[in-house]
Amino acid sequence: MSTPAVTLEPVDLDRDIGLLHRWVTHPRSAFWLMQGASVQDVAAEYAAIAEDPHHHAWLGRVDGEPAFLAETYDPARSAHSPIRDLPDLRPGDLGMHVLVAPPAGDPVPGFTRRVFGAVLDHCFADPGVRRVVVEPDARNDAIRAMNTAFGFRELRTVSLTTPVAKEAVLSVLDRPTPSASGQPTDLPAELAAAHLTAAHLTPEHLARAQRHLVTKALSELSHERLLAPTAVGDPAEGGFELTSPDGRARYTFRAQLLALEHWAVEPASIERTLDGVPAPLDVQDLVVELAPLLGIPDGLLPTYLEELAATLASAAWKLEHSTRSVEELLDLEGTEGYQAVEAAMTEGHPGFLANNGRIGFGVDDHAAYSPEAGAPVRLVWVAARREHTRLSLSADLTEEALWEAELDEATRVGFEKRLRDLGLDPDDYLYLPLHPWQWRAKVAVTFAPDVARRDLVPLGEGPDTYRAQQSIRTFFNTSRPERHYVKTALAVQNMGFLRGLSPAYMGPTPAINDWVAGLVDGDEELRACGFSVLRERAAIGYTGDAYHRLADRAGVRSPYQKMIAALWRESPLPRLREGERLATMAALLHRDGDGRAFVSALVERSGLPAREWVRRWLDAYVRPVAHCLVAHELAFMPHGENLVLVLRDHAVDRVLMKDVGEEVAVMDDQPLPPEVERVRADVPPDVRALALHTDVFDGVLRHVAAILHLDGVLDETVFWAEVRGCLERHRADHPELAERHAAYDLLRAEFRHSCLNRLQLRNTLQMVDLTDQSESLMYAGTLANPAADPAARPAVDPGVVDSGA
Repeated sequence: MSTPAVTLEPVDLDRDIGLLHRWVTHPRSAFWLMQGASVQDVAAEYAAIAEDPHHHAWLGRVDGEPAFLAETYDPARSAHSPIRDLPDLRPGDLGMHVLVAPPAGDPVPGFTRRVFGAVLDHCFADPGVRRVVVEPDARNDAIRAMNTAFGFRELRTVSLTTPVAKEAVLSVLDRPTPSASGQPTDLPAELAAAHLTAAHLTPEHLARAQRHLVTKALSELSHERLLAPTAVGDPAEGGFELTSPDGRARYTFRAQLLALEHWAVEPASIERTLDGVPAPLDVQDLVVELAPLLGIPDGLLPTYLEELAATLASAAWKLEHSTRSVEELLDLEGTEGYQAVEAAMTEGHPGFLANNGRIGFGVDDHAAYSPEAGAPVRLVWVAARREHTRLSLSADLTEEALWEAELDEATRVGFEKRLRDLGLDPDDYLYLPLHPWQWRAKVAVTFAPDVARRDLVPLGEGPDTYRAQQSIRTFFNTSRPERHYVKTALAVQNMGFLRGLSPAYMGPTPAINDWVAGLVDGDEELRACGFSVLRERAAIGYTGDAYHRLADRAGVRSPYQKMIAALWRESPLPRLREGERLATMAALLHRDGDGRAFVSALVERSGLPAREWVRRWLDAYVRPVAHCLVAHELAFMPHGENLVLVLRDHAVDRVLMKDVGEEVAVMDDQPLPPEVERVRADVPPDVRALALHTDVFDGVLRHVAAILHLDGVLDETVFWAEVRGCLERHRADHPELAERHAAYDLLRAEFRHSCLNRLQLRNTLQMVDLTDQSESLMYAGTLANPAADPAARPAVDPGVVDSGA
């Protein structure tokens, strides 16, 4: 029997008030002090908690069913904290209340202990929490015994008057400390078992994750023509087989071959034999068996296998923690809905196999910092000596305004006091946010001399809570959603890169964003499309370390120069109008645990004909991207995670572009401000259109078209006819760009087949040179353009394997 899944989600008063009222007024809940309260009384209490940025109410579910109520709060700051004036409190304390729902039938042995342990796991998932603090009524022997069983220490009895007078026992549970082996030594038994057993790594979860990733491997590696499956049996049944070069491994499966050579492989149909004997699916074995066809260097193969293992572990974690259904996601609104969609993504990237590597993260780090965990994160702040640090700002932003917007006055005063207490002048420093893992695993060790000589001064955690986004090192502010995203350096290996941030490379980022935003805002066509840019308004990087000095003296470049930096990007929330909601465009490629597609559900909920829904999306997405290319020679990297959809009535109204500083290019000789010159790229004419053909057609539209086709929502030929219509309408609306349209020839019969997995397989440590990305590309012949006139498309032989270039 599988272990029941315990999850927590923010209380939704409109949905949950009936439950809450029944629970808190039940005779078993006498110590909750709400006996006799009306529904209105309970609603008012939890509405006030919802307004308090330092207090949070959580609905707990067990196997999807509502089962308990939890509250977490900053005991020194929450307006509802009954202990905020006690001298016993310390920085890093988190208050906790738990109420288990009255049982509907016979009590389940161990149920309350499992719930209690899950809530403690939730509390300690925030790395900033050093202790959990509780204050049970002194007469509540049952909860005091539970606290003691989980390792709480009873400090003393205190007289409290909020919300009513009571004698309480102030008790604390310290964060578990690791032993020399790295494992916690003082966890209570209930928590230690969960920590040490990695409960998500089960044969059942692994089998599902392996089948999914093997399916993707067969599909995407065949799409890139690294593999050439052979058709077998009745052609109407779509049977294929693939044999390893040594003849030992054989794969058979069914698939449909869709536009752009998209292999829609049926997961349930895949079978593997090894030496003629049925064998389980294993994506690592698949890569080893087919390595001679994949072109991966022997010395890098183990690293790639590690990234695949980490991707499997991430998939198993998601299966264990049961992501929300697409229907639930569409029911959520506002900030919570936006972030729930971000956390629900089950696929890190639609094309890459090893897309959740995160080499460097441990099991606890995954639970604390991965986007799918959705755990609250507080950033670690350091003061960086000004003479060794560059802060770049947008033209409309000052240093003072940045700190005032991102750090409340009490925090700024605290930072200054910390510096003065050390005998340092606050004017000599700039504030720099760090990923908590980066501080613990890298900065405090790899840059120990800088910390010791006070060039870097740890200031502690900021008060705001954030959530990691799909890009893993970018954080959304959940305490103050109108505040900026924060993008941090993170020295984990993920999807072909160490995820650092270069201070030198980021220096001109705000100026580049200002220039791009000005161009976009000043273009009548782009304004009509509703297309706009989320600017990266500030960037900061520290360069006072030995690694930068080595580069200055000997020209030695290394990842160590990309470990202490951050930038701030505009939040999309202030741009929303009444009736609008947000979702990452990556969500259009998402299927939930039951296989239900987010995009298909959106079309259904919108009430629009599928063709009309797609047309609106293309006009908001493809048309402005194409216009930027044709009218301005300006290329973005417009894949799913780099765009935010603004939805109205479940249809796309407009899109917001982000991640501009690192992934934008000007491909002609137009005049540029000196600080923007970095984005000029010398791109061959025949490659320029790939900014649409590869990044949009192959990277996004291919996958969405396949989902809609396979779900029976919209035939793929109709989908691609809409793509063609979108580009034809733009061409007709802009006769002044006729010459540019002819040069780009976006509706040409075929285009070069630029491949992603080939890049990662060639070099798992650095797929491309960011300073010259076009020269790093690898090709596998050409692809027939499904948006071209059908009569002009070339015939395609899916059995051809191209070794690329």
